[in-house]
Amino acid sequence: MSTIIQNISKPRAGESTWLWLIKILTGGLLVILLLVHLIVNHFVVEGGLMTYANVVAYFQNPWIVFMEICFLATVVSHSLIALRSILLDMNPAPNVLNIINWVLGVVGVGAVVYGVWLALTIASK
Repeated sequence: MSTIIQNISKPRAGESTWLWLIKILTGGLLVILLLVHLIVNHFVVEGGLMTYANVVAYFQNPWIVFMEICFLATVVSHSLIALRSILLDMNPAPNVLNIINWVLGVVGVGAVVYGVWLALTIASK
C-alpha cells in the first residue's frame, strides 16, 4: 500500500512537476464539480433536464454556465493529462512524446473551445 502512495505522491519520469500538480488539483476539483453538477442537474431542477427547453431555461443563469464551463475544462484537462501519463508508461521516444503532447493539446483546446461555444450558444437563446 505504501508503494502505491509513494508512486502517487511524485511526478512520473517525463512528467513535469507542474503537470503532476495540475493533475492532482483537477482530480480533487473534479470530484467537487461532479457532485455539484449531479445535484444541480438532477435534484434542484424539478424533474431533471429532460428536454431542450429545460436545458435552455437552465442555462439562463450565468452561474450555471460558469459552473458547466469549469466542469468541462476540468474534465478535459484531467483526462488528457492522465492519458498522457498512461502513454508515458510505454516509454516513447522524445520526438514521439512531442507529437503526443501536441495532439493532446490540440484535442484539449478544441474540446474546450467547442464546449464553451456550445454553452454560450445555448445560454444566448
